Order: sequence, then structure tokens, then C-alpha cells
Amino acid sequence: MTSPVTWEPIATDGAARRGRLHTPHGSVETPAFMPVGTRGVVRAVDADDLTEVGAQIVLANTYHLMLRPGASQVAALGGLHRFAGWDRPILTDSGGYQIYSLEPAIDEEGAVFRSTYDGSEVRLTPEDAVAVQELLGPDIAMVLDVCVGLPAPRKVVRAAMERTLRWTERAIAVHRRADQALFGIVQGGVDPELRQESARRTADLGLPGFGIGGLSVGEEPDERDRALEAVTAELPSDKVRYVMGLGDAEGILAAIARGVDLFDCVWPTRLARHGRVLTPDGDYNLRRAEYAADPAPLDPECPCRTCRRYSRAYLRHLLMVGEMTALRLVTVHNLTYTFRLVAGARTAVEEGRFADYRAEVVERRIRRGDAER
Repeated sequence: MTSPVTWEPIATDGAARRGRLHTPHGSVETPAFMPVGTRGVVRAVDADDLTEVGAQIVLANTYHLMLRPGASQVAALGGLHRFAGWDRPILTDSGGYQIYSLEPAIDEEGAVFRSTYDGSEVRLTPEDAVAVQELLGPDIAMVLDVCVGLPAPRKVVRAAMERTLRWTERAIAVHRRADQALFGIVQGGVDPELRQESARRTADLGLPGFGIGGLSVGEEPDERDRALEAVTAELPSDKVRYVMGLGDAEGILAAIARGVDLFDCVWPTRLARHGRVLTPDGDYNLRRAEYAADPAPLDPECPCRTCRRYSRAYLRHLLMVGEMTALRLVTVHNLTYTFRLVAGARTAVEEGRFADYRAEVVERRIRRGDAER
């Protein structure tokens, strides 16, 4: 059966790739960053904000939406696109991250959680994860996987990898929705041999795209990079590759350099809610007293609505008095920064200068670092 989601290569520069991901709700220029809308909304902003700042695709979470408001209710209201007022592509995480973060009881059948909302017992199996995502109706659904925190013993990492492969086969067996693609997830920790094996065996299942899970969970950057190199060497070159949970500038560029196409993370939005501002010259804490009378925008080079209109002094004032508008305005800026970063990477790959682009971005951020300006 032809997949409703395909990836079209456009250009390469070394291992870095420039492409276009085609989905039932439109195309996504890659490399691309997906803001995280766990409960069907990216915190502090709405669909119009996301469109304005350049979001092409968003991520939502199976576990949370199946609990509140419930997948059947979302389906009855027209599916997640209509429910959330977002007519562009959506990818849903399967709940695998919650297996890592909420530490449920896990057996071969699935995972048993306590609801984060009312404490009731919730069972999630690979088949359940598929059924919920078919009701939600995203363009891309993910298989349920087992993610372990790092460092971890090799036998623990292998067991999680093997179980993820078995769960992937079960997910494939029950997935029926023709207008939705099901992606596999590569595990294996930071062990290159396990990563290669997981990537090879997952690729052999013939899925239309691949998540790379089990990273950003305690490993060092060089460990992550070696794991990515092992994975991308084994995955098909004509299918999209997605690193799950990676969102910092240096990490995104390192992954693009190794042939990755998609990213998601709460990084830019979570930092915004804490008053942390992303800029090409490093990140800074807007709550610091030195910004109380600063008339400059958050970033003089940024074209976002926030930077065009408001000063650091005003935005700091809003943060310090607890005004919710501050969260929205800083989130708009941080997302704009992230989307401009990946847009620059796309252009650089097309022009054959990605290595120089990456070096310039990293050097400029290191020069000012995370120093509080």
C-alpha cells in the first residue's frame, strides 16, 4: 500500500539533507522543527501565532489526549486538526516518553500508568496506542516504544530495544487508517552496535519514516552524535528521519550534520515561560534586574511581532508581575528564533555551505555563550 506520507530529497551537503515531507495536510520543508502541543495546544500560543512564526507541523501527545478529553471525543468533533483549529500537518507521540518519564509498570503486554489527572489506573498497549492515534487522526502516528534513561546497563538497553521491535510489529499488524502514516522508533541507547541493529531491523519492517528515540535522556553530546551516526548509516536514504526530544540550537545542527530531518522539543516554549530568551548571541534571563530599564527589543535582529513592538523593559515588567501576556510574547520570540535557525540550515544545505553555517552559529553563541548580558 502506498504511504500517505513520503519524503522527497531536494539537496545534500555531506550527510546533511534538504527535503520535503508530503502529508495529507500539506508539505513540510525539511529540516524542520515541530513545536510541542502535548494536550492539543502549544502552551501560551494559538494556531494563528504558530502560523505567523512559521510552524509547519506540530506534535501532540497520545497519552494526554486519550485521558483528557478522550480520543473518542476528539474523533466525534472532527479529529485533532479540526478540534485544535490547525489545518497543517500533525504528528502524535505514542506515549513512549511517558513510559520513560512517569515510570509505569511495564510488561510484555504494555504499560500500566496512574493517570496524571485523577490517579486512576490506565493501561496502554501497542495496539491501544495505534487505536487512539487513529481516532485522533494525525498525519503521522508513532509506534509505542520503550525508552530508558541513560546511562543504563547494556542488557537493560537491549531489552528495551527488543521489546520496542516486538511492539512495533504488533502496531503494524493493527494499523488500518489509510490517510495516516505509522512511523517506527529506533532505540539502543548510546551503544553504536545496538543502534545499528535497531535501525536495521526497524528499517526492514518497511515503515514510511523513522523516529530516533531514547536520546536527550542523560547522554553527553558526543555520545548522542555517535549514536546518530550509527542510526543514519542504516536507515533508508529516501525516508524521513526524526530525532525525538531534541530542540537546542547546537543539538539540532549536530543532528542535521548527521542526516536528520525532523525535531521536536519543549525547549523554546518551556524556556520562554521561565523568562529565558533565545538569541543568536546566546540565551539570557529576562528576569535579571539589568533589563528593568532596557529599551532594546529581545533581539535587535529578530523580525517577530514581539521584537518589532516591545522592549525588554516592558516584557520583564510583565514577567515580574505575573502577566500571562508575557508568556505568549516571549514564546512567540523563542519559536521564531528556532524556526529561523532551521530555515537557515535548509538554505545552507541547498547552497552547499552547511558546515560553515553551523560553525558560524555555534561560534557566535559560544562567543557570548549563555552569559547574562
